[in-house]
Amino acid sequence: MTNSNNIENQTRKFFVYARKSTDTEDRQVRSIGDQISELKELAKKENVEIVDTIVEKQTAKKPGRPMFADMLKRIEAGEATGILAWHPDRLARNSVDGGQIIYLVDTGVIQELKFPTFWFDPTPQGKFMLSIAFGQSIPKNTILLFGKLFGILVNKI
Repeated sequence: MTNSNNIENQTRKFFVYARKSTDTEDRQVRSIGDQISELKELAKKENVEIVDTIVEKQTAKKPGRPMFADMLKRIEAGEATGILAWHPDRLARNSVDGGQIIYLVDTGVIQELKFPTFWFDPTPQGKFMLSIAFGQSIPKNTILLFGKLFGILVNKI
């Protein structure tokens, strides 16, 4: 058996990560139950093993979500090599968390990210698209602040 056959025959282990914000501005499209149900279907379709289901009820506007941090530590420890989430914005809505995910993909610690609503492949193009998705998830108030600052700078020139 060749090395590539060994890799293909290994069980792909994933965490399911579902998050619903408690922040009223972060309007959730899918409930936690809906997310988990859809992600379990995706796991079956993709033939991956679910190691654990992580549920977090906290906004992702700021870094510091304990369940998210614990999941990343467990991935770094080798417990899983991938994450199933409903959309990239469930993983990150701030640059720190988004940067962590992309770094772990860059270093091969996270080998796969699967979303029923978003295509991702760990290629340069896939990481670029993921970074755009994370950027689009930045809270509106942050985007408005950048717009105001840009306007002030333009008026001073």
